[in-house]
Amino acid sequence: MANTNQLKPTIVVADDHQEILDFIADDLSDHYHVLKALDGAQALQFLESHPVDLIVSDVMMPRVDGYELCTRLKENLHFSHIPFIMLTAKNSLQSKIEGLEYGADAYIEKPFSPTFLQAQITSLLRNRQHVRAHYNHSPSSPMQNTALNKSDRTFLEKINLLILENVTEQTLCVDLLADRMNMSRPTLYRKIKALSDLSPNELINVTRLKKAAEYLNDGNYKVYEISSMVGFSSSSHFIRNFQKQFGISPKEWSEQRRQSS
Repeated sequence: MANTNQLKPTIVVADDHQEILDFIADDLSDHYHVLKALDGAQALQFLESHPVDLIVSDVMMPRVDGYELCTRLKENLHFSHIPFIMLTAKNSLQSKIEGLEYGADAYIEKPFSPTFLQAQITSLLRNRQHVRAHYNHSPSSPMQNTALNKSDRTFLEKINLLILENVTEQTLCVDLLADRMNMSRPTLYRKIKALSDLSPNELINVTRLKKAAEYLNDGNYKVYEISSMVGFSSSSHFIRNFQKQFGISPKEWSEQRRQSS
């Protein structure tokens, strides 16, 4: 039987108080696979060995505190997409501002309601899922909209440009992307999946289709010309892909845009 933890999002909870750590982990374990860390250094070790979906961290911890953990997370391209919830006993406005300046996505004061923490986690994960879904199914939504911080936006701009530079090549593949991005295939896969909910090959396909949507908006090319310009082997293959991805045919999309302009 499959391990049910593999079906749950993975959350790292970091707190140097064992009782608080156990309490939070027990409360979250029904819905999430929880990894318990007694400080930021241990949390960073988990990041190297597990695909993590979200981090909940106390501020005051030995070795690596919550501020440093958040900073190191957000400055590392491999992990910068992971939502970060900061827990703290400090309740001053200045401490909240500091937490957000370090890159935290949410800031919760101790003592807190477990229900409130659950709601924050659910909200962060759901909102990111909605952003990814909108990008994947909207012909005009730019890739950068799926990024919630500067590091991820730069990554997406770079990979989008790389795909577009080679968009006419039917043989464009993951190996080329990984090589040009100086990343291993598994690392590239995890990063793209986290930001777009797509595999690298699916991202290549969606980027081709979005570029095709731009050409359709221009109205200067025939469908068969556009299909070749974005690297499809035939216009029928292109039309099927466009319809499947966006729920609308290239012709219908073009007519819609003309009517709205």
